[in-house]
Amino acid sequence: MEQNKIRTYLALNGAVIFWGLSFVATKMALESFPTFTLVFARFMLASCFFLTLMLYKGFPSFTRKEHGKLLLIALFEPGLYFIFETLGLQYTTAPKASLIIATVPLAVTALAAGFLGERTNTATIAGIALSLAGIAVLIAGDPQFSWSLKGSLSGDLLIFGAVISAAFYMICARELGQKHSATDITGLQIIYGALLFVPAFLWELPEIKWSAITVRSAGSLIYLTLFATVAGFICYNYALTQISASRASIFINAIPVVTAVGAAVMLGERLTLIQICGGAVVLSGVCLANFPGFRETAEKHLEVRT
Repeated sequence: MEQNKIRTYLALNGAVIFWGLSFVATKMALESFPTFTLVFARFMLASCFFLTLMLYKGFPSFTRKEHGKLLLIALFEPGLYFIFETLGLQYTTAPKASLIIATVPLAVTALAAGFLGERTNTATIAGIALSLAGIAVLIAGDPQFSWSLKGSLSGDLLIFGAVISAAFYMICARELGQKHSATDITGLQIIYGALLFVPAFLWELPEIKWSAITVRSAGSLIYLTLFATVAGFICYNYALTQISASRASIFINAIPVVTAVGAAVMLGERLTLIQICGGAVVLSGVCLANFPGFRETAEKHLEVRT
């Protein structure tokens, strides 16, 4: 039992590191690869891995209706999610993008209340409000911030699009997750996602300058395929077989820390003091909505005030 617990938390930490550094790797890959070519190549290569795995283990059994749901899931993620994220990273910094992405659990909570009728407690609502306030500070604290839709603001809004796409994906995937393993869903999700990017890739294909692709960008693509996509999902899916999704999701909130360190070392990107404060507020809001201790303290505080 103790060994399983150690393996579970090692897997979660591995997923956090792989996904945290994926923001940095994406920015480096975009130095040579066009946007849709990068996304297609990443998921096409990952699809080859999962197809090989399915040939070995056997293809998962899904009904025609479930395949339709998988296509919808793939449209949101990796489809729209990675389009928004990859485009957004061309205009905003990797650390700031990762902090905005850290609000995905809050977006899921809000959408679940609206679309699924799930009840939301006071502390969770407070956490969502606090996190949104932190994001406002994070964005406005950028030295190059302006109200123009050019530059970093457009990048931040695109990253918000990725957050909403991820939230819709998680809501749509809940029913399938009760009947099928996370690995089977992920494999078909990535394969369908790669197919969705084919038209955009073919559109960019004539303009790709293959000779201009650098070793750094090619290495980043390999990292995104093997580690951020294949290894990251396998690690996280393994953890989900050992502990609850709510406990596993808490670890996702550490991704901005990994991204900030990686971006500072490899890209020279740093957050300003105001942005660091905004990031701390964002993570406090996420903790308020996720950690029982934070929720209980907040609820007691609110009861005393009322």
